[in-house]
Amino acid sequence: MESLDIVDLVPELSDLELAIFLSLVAREHCLIETKKDAIDDVAKELALICLNTFNLSCVILDCSSETSLDNFGNGMLVSDARRVDHHGSSIGTRGVPDLSSDYPSFRSIQESREYSRSGMKGNYLDDKRVANVVIAKNFNRTDEHVQIHVLEQILRSKRIFTKTAVHSTPKAFLFIPVVASNDNDLRPLSLNKHLNDHIFISHVHDPQDGYPNLEEDDKWLSDDRASISSVIRKSDTKSQKRLAMRHKIDEEAITKFQQLSDNVTVCAEVTRYLQDIVVFLRLNRAVAGGVSAKATFHLFRLSKCLAPLHGIDYLTPSIVALAAKKVYRHRIIVASAENDRSLQYGSNPIVVSRLLMGVSPETIIDDIIGEVEAPL
Repeated sequence: MESLDIVDLVPELSDLELAIFLSLVAREHCLIETKKDAIDDVAKELALICLNTFNLSCVILDCSSETSLDNFGNGMLVSDARRVDHHGSSIGTRGVPDLSSDYPSFRSIQESREYSRSGMKGNYLDDKRVANVVIAKNFNRTDEHVQIHVLEQILRSKRIFTKTAVHSTPKAFLFIPVVASNDNDLRPLSLNKHLNDHIFISHVHDPQDGYPNLEEDDKWLSDDRASISSVIRKSDTKSQKRLAMRHKIDEEAITKFQQLSDNVTVCAEVTRYLQDIVVFLRLNRAVAGGVSAKATFHLFRLSKCLAPLHGIDYLTPSIVALAAKKVYRHRIIVASAENDRSLQYGSNPIVVSRLLMGVSPETIIDDIIGEVEAPL
């Protein structure tokens, strides 16, 4: 940071900016949920955040059940010739059409490796590279094998295999699925359970919270959003602060914040409190799954990242409770009455159904936090 300290800047961040910032600090990925008719505006807001606040290249992929592996991988690549300049930064926005392409063959992968070893990498790969941030709209609608491919090849191995080359993801890489919540229970259509477990945090964006970056750039607004932008537009003072903040959170600032989070002190009592939350979640009758070892690691990681945001270098029970709401909301699988384990000991199915009626991951987490005794 040049003029502002990162801790002083955080209060000026919006909820979406904060979610991206925490994901970049942890080098993990996040899930954004919103209403169905707000997905496009949320995706544009996220893209402008990547440009204006973090100065990162970004692509928006419009996914569907017809999205193929090859086109999804190619859609993540950007080049200087194709990127569109916006506020001095680069962004590529494109859909992912279906060309009925299959997964790149082993031969194509071998050929790309031979090209790399033969010294023709520069000409063969041209100037294409993987974008820093990939925003996948409606990613939960894609086919199961596409989601597995993203998990195994992109999130884990950090490589993208196309028919012509092998591309490595950049150091600052973030994958953001933007999905619509169901109108009935405000829960999104499910992702692959293994991919879902690999997501660091989830955040629900209410359209009423506005789109600060989008409203400052009217040409990005959708028609219906532009008509009410004057009503929810931030004040001039707030806008000036946001303009001054642009390009302030760079890689150096993120690295500095990573060091602060790594140096957070965690006492034995708070560690036990965190473990108690995990145990109580696993034993809760309304939880059918989702409380994995990966989730526990993410809970500890997010808790340490949140501590410096509050201006402290130690972990508190309240910060752990806050982190649990972000880590477990998209992971918890709510049990059904038919699978309740107490039925094996003579429980009445009708009574169990009433007990589980209206239960959601949010209510489960709130109940657990209320049950677990916090250390003094």
